[in-house]
Amino acid sequence: MEREKNTFIRSFVTTFILMGIPHAPELDIVLFVIFLVIYVLTLVGNLLILMVIKVDSHLRTPMYYFLANLSFIDMWFSTVTVPKTLMGLLSPDGGAISFQSCVAQFYFFHFLGSTECFLYTVMSYDRYLAITHPLHYATMMSGKTRALLTGSTWLSGSVHSAIQTMLTFRLPYCGPNQIQHYFCDAPPILKLACADTSANEMVIFVTIGVVASGCFFLIFLSYMSIVHAILKIRTAEGRQKAFQTCASHCIVVLCFFGPCVFNYLRPGSKDTVDSIVAVFYTVLTPVLNPLAYTLRNKEVKTALLKLQNRGVFTQRK
Repeated sequence: MEREKNTFIRSFVTTFILMGIPHAPELDIVLFVIFLVIYVLTLVGNLLILMVIKVDSHLRTPMYYFLANLSFIDMWFSTVTVPKTLMGLLSPDGGAISFQSCVAQFYFFHFLGSTECFLYTVMSYDRYLAITHPLHYATMMSGKTRALLTGSTWLSGSVHSAIQTMLTFRLPYCGPNQIQHYFCDAPPILKLACADTSANEMVIFVTIGVVASGCFFLIFLSYMSIVHAILKIRTAEGRQKAFQTCASHCIVVLCFFGPCVFNYLRPGSKDTVDSIVAVFYTVLTPVLNPLAYTLRNKEVKTALLKLQNRGVFTQRK
């Protein structure tokens, strides 16, 4: 009884220390500049997509409705981790994060990450309907339907993240308090718990595995059906346009799911490898989305040129 009481008294760690990305100290400034540039490009690129979709009436279609949601998520998904990483690179004390802030970062990271996972699935379903049922697409993907699908992704992401957060932070943490990562995530945090974490690890593994594997499987099925439908298109121009429409989505899906599966669903965990791999889906994927959807999308590039010609991106004298 006395032992349980002492454990409870010592269980509340007020501050965690994020150890950051493994690197040589002399690379602090170099990494700071690289991460800062990527973060700025992420914000600017996704804001441009949101503005273009808002202003150009030709882009008010279901595909760009979902793309706007993706851009909004990516801005905040990057903001959850990158600013704190930049602080850690600038100051020796920048890695300190309060217990409450760690919980908040953990929740919003998994909330936005799982919402993006669900949204990629919805976007693949949208492309499936557009290519396989072009005549009935507008009716099937009405404003009410796409709002319902989008709302479901946000709600599912919120519930999934709440489960992960409760499972992780219901455990006692009595020291040490050094998290071998650059943000608060389940695997490195559970290593600091003063209790048996096997049940937590199993539940987290299963829930993340079900979400990631389920979403990826549905996306795979959608694109198998899409490829089958594209091959039936008689004109080469029609097939090329259909492939270009889906290529951008495939690129970002692979860049997002590949590293996530590697980090969360492989047996064992190595702190150094996990930190480096996590950079792909926390830092690089959010900046890759606007590049993939603009450089490979004629409609978005045309809309950007129209806005530039109208003087939206230049100061009027």
